[in-house]
Amino acid sequence: MSGAAATDASGWRERARSFASRSVAPLAEQIDREDRVPDALVRELADAGFLGLGVPAAWQGSDGDTRSTAAVLEELSRASAAVGVLVAVHLSVCAMPILTWGTDAQRTAYLIPLARGERVGAFGLTEPNAGSDTASLRTRYRREGDVFVLEGTKTFISNAVSAGVVLIFATSDPALGHRGISAFVVPPGTGGFSVSRRLDKLGLRGSETTELVLENVRLPADSMLGPEGAGLRVALGALQGGRIGIASCALGVATAAFDEMRRAVAADDAEWKRSLLARAFVSLAAARALVAQAAEAKDAGSSYETAASVAKLAAARAAVDIASAGVDVAGYAGVRAGAAAERLLRDARVFPIVEGTTEIQELILARSLLAPDGGRNPL
Repeated sequence: MSGAAATDASGWRERARSFASRSVAPLAEQIDREDRVPDALVRELADAGFLGLGVPAAWQGSDGDTRSTAAVLEELSRASAAVGVLVAVHLSVCAMPILTWGTDAQRTAYLIPLARGERVGAFGLTEPNAGSDTASLRTRYRREGDVFVLEGTKTFISNAVSAGVVLIFATSDPALGHRGISAFVVPPGTGGFSVSRRLDKLGLRGSETTELVLENVRLPADSMLGPEGAGLRVALGALQGGRIGIASCALGVATAAFDEMRRAVAADDAEWKRSLLARAFVSLAAARALVAQAAEAKDAGSSYETAASVAKLAAARAAVDIASAGVDVAGYAGVRAGAAAERLLRDARVFPIVEGTTEIQELILARSLLAPDGGRNPL
C-alpha cells in the first residue's frame, strides 16, 4: 500500500469512526427495534461525504479508493450493520455501475445526485425464482418504438423504499439466457413501478428489504445502462466489487462482537472464555487481512474476483463465529432481546447469504483453483 493511499484510507477511517460514535451508535438499538434508519441520519451520511465515496470529484463525489470505502463501511457497520449495508448497496451496486457503464448524460442525471446523497441507490436483480442463478431471471422487457416496457417482480431488494435510483435487470427473452439480459436505470416517480411490500427479517433490521413490482413500466431508450444484452456483465461486475463492501460490513459486525466479548471476558475471565476470545481474535485478524488484500488488488487494477470471494467468505464466517461465541460468553445476558450480543448475532447471520451466498463464493473460489494457472490470485 502506498503511503498516500494508506493516509487517505486511515483518514477516512478516523472520520467514519468519529461519525459512527457520535451519530450512529446512539441510534443502533432504535434502528434495530424500529426497523428503520432515520432520514436525518441519511442526510448526515450525505453531508459527511460517505454517500459519494469512490465517485470522482468531477461527478461531485468524494473521491477515495476501495480501501477508503472498505474502512468507512467497517466503521459504520461496527456501530450499526443496517447503516453500513445501506451505504454499501448505494455505492457498490448502484453508483459504481452507473460510473462504469453510464453515458455522460446518465452520470449527470443519476450519478451526481447519488454522489451528493440527494438520492439513495438500489439494485434490482433477485427474483422469487432467480436468486444465485441470475441468468434465469424472468422480468421481461420489450421495445415499443423508442420506449422500453418492463414487466416483472423483484424480491429481497435493499434500499428500495428510500431509493431515488434503482437499477433493474430484465430479459428480452428467457430462452436467450445471459445474452438476453439488459440493465435499466429507473428514476423516481416512474409509473407502474412500486414497492409491493417490505420484508421482515431476522437481522439487518433497519436495512430496507423489499419486493418490487413492475407493471407496464415505460422507460425512454436512454434508460438502458450499457449495451443491450450486457446486463449480466453489469450485474456481475457490480457484485464482484460489492463483495468487498459487504465483507467490510461483516468485518465491522465481527469487530463489534469481539469488542463485546472482550468486555464480558474482562468481567469474568474463566479459562474457557479466554480461549474463545483468543480464537475470535485470530479469526478477526485473518478476515481483516483478507479484506485488505482484496481492496488493494482492486485498487491496483489487478484481477480481484477470487480475492473478493475469499474476503467475503472469511469475513462472513468470522462475523457468525465471533458473534455466536460472544453470546456463549455473555450467557443469559447475551440472549436477552435488546442486548448488543443478541443483535450482533442476528446481524451476523445474514452475511453468509447476502451479495452472493457462501456456496456461490466457494464455487467461484474452486473454479479459480482448478483453472490451468491454478488461480491468479489465491495464496
